[in-house]
Amino acid sequence: MKLLILDRDGVINHDSDDYIKSPEEWVPIPGSLEAIARLNHEGWHVIVASNQSGIGRGLFDMNTLNAIHRKMHRELAAAGGRIDAIFFCPHAPEDHCSCRKPKPGLFQDIARRYELETLAGVPAVGDSVRDLQAAQPLGCSLHLVRTGKGERIADLGNLPAGTRVHDDLAAFADWLLAQPARASA
Repeated sequence: MKLLILDRDGVINHDSDDYIKSPEEWVPIPGSLEAIARLNHEGWHVIVASNQSGIGRGLFDMNTLNAIHRKMHRELAAAGGRIDAIFFCPHAPEDHCSCRKPKPGLFQDIARRYELETLAGVPAVGDSVRDLQAAQPLGCSLHLVRTGKGERIADLGNLPAGTRVHDDLAAFADWLLAQPARASA
């Protein structure tokens, strides 16, 4: 299975230091939805792994998060693409859970759900070091985009070893689709 894991805010849609708290605030980054559609058409299953601490902080509730995700699914479908699953951490930092990135809990959940021993080589795309740190222990191929928080950190030199940097999700998709076909898992 060709599996790919994306962060949401800053990778698929514009991020905000004040959190994305409503469907109206969810605005796709130009080219991101089309990039996901291109990947889907080439057989990639796209999974989202996202911290959503706005729930734990009381900034929005599950109904609102579901409405945001319905908008994302609708707009992605209109572009010809889909997201196969969304994994998210609803906890605030002070909850000290195992699923809040940079901890690997969301990625462990993905591996369990897809009955995989490891996520070795599975591309994981984020816009922050914590996105990459969460994916690294499971052997993911690490990719940082310069959208969202990525522009501020891409050139600081503190990225995990082997991280590839791309301008945005569309540039990542171009890179991935240019790679030689991988053997089926």
